[in-house]
Amino acid sequence: MKLTVLDKISRSICLLAMISTSVSCSDRNLISMQVDLSRSVSKLPFVIALDQGLYEKYGLDVQVRLGPPDFDGGIRMPSKSIGARIRRWIRFKTGRQVMWKPDINISGANAEIVRIATNAKSPLRVFLAATDCVVRTHIVARKDIERLEDLKEKRLGVSSGLHGNTGFVALLLAERMGWDPIQDISIMLDGNDIDALREGRVDAFVANERSYATALQEGFPVLAATSTWREPMAGNSVMVSPAWLEDPRNRETARRFLQATIEGTAIFHQNRELVMEILAKWHGITDRSYAETIYDGGQWIPRKPYPCYEGIEKAMERYDSNEMRRYKPEDFYDDSLMRELDESGFIDSLYGTVQPKSP
Repeated sequence: MKLTVLDKISRSICLLAMISTSVSCSDRNLISMQVDLSRSVSKLPFVIALDQGLYEKYGLDVQVRLGPPDFDGGIRMPSKSIGARIRRWIRFKTGRQVMWKPDINISGANAEIVRIATNAKSPLRVFLAATDCVVRTHIVARKDIERLEDLKEKRLGVSSGLHGNTGFVALLLAERMGWDPIQDISIMLDGNDIDALREGRVDAFVANERSYATALQEGFPVLAATSTWREPMAGNSVMVSPAWLEDPRNRETARRFLQATIEGTAIFHQNRELVMEILAKWHGITDRSYAETIYDGGQWIPRKPYPCYEGIEKAMERYDSNEMRRYKPEDFYDDSLMRELDESGFIDSLYGTVQPKSP
């Protein structure tokens, strides 16, 4: 049988999905879906689910767009730019528009809440689950700085905005120290990495687990482990459109996605050696002590990943505005699927014992 151009393109796209997610396109019973995901410790349960075929186990053909690995040797997925080139090629060959339109986004809820309340083009999305509901970064400084008090009038590096997790921590630090976040400390965007510290572009930075592990190896002082502050935060969450979720078929898709992710979480907490292998395979992290530091830093990942109730409220308070006051915390989450899975005993069955409800 002679293949049409569209047939060839379909097979090429399927092959791309197989390479990126290890999914077989021959099984037509799988529910196809698209997911946007970045790399961080709090997102390891999703990567574990990919690696171990858990999404397929629960009947899903998941195509993932994932950022580059931390180090050489890690698995590389199709990037946004490569995906755009593929879509342009398909449009050129067929005249048909092929869009990457993820059904599920996994990202920081804090920034999403602010985006919804400040950007007219940002649609409302609700959070179904979360793997990150408390501040748990570290504040790392140059080697001649010994105390948090010494950061006054210094430069503190965060990621790309004050609405993200690291920006939230910087504002929280200023509040705890009684500082004006504009006059008493310089919060520097795009400065939350070890290179910015080495090169003197910042005096300290809010470090995630990977940067923290590097800082320990290189002897930089750690001024604070923010997990000891016990402050709630709306961190990495599973986000969907409320309209998408209303469709019973999509609701079932989301339920299966959560099942696979929760099982990936259970593997994270119960199979240390497998996680070491996955860190090497997917992230290129082959240094055992480095990987151990990252793994140990992820023990806060909740076994029952309910939405960040307190963190959502905290975000709404910290970024208060006229528009924010149009919303209630309940507008930003839908925990019905998590409650169904929890009450059914599904989560407890993965651990062989009753787990406390999170957060």
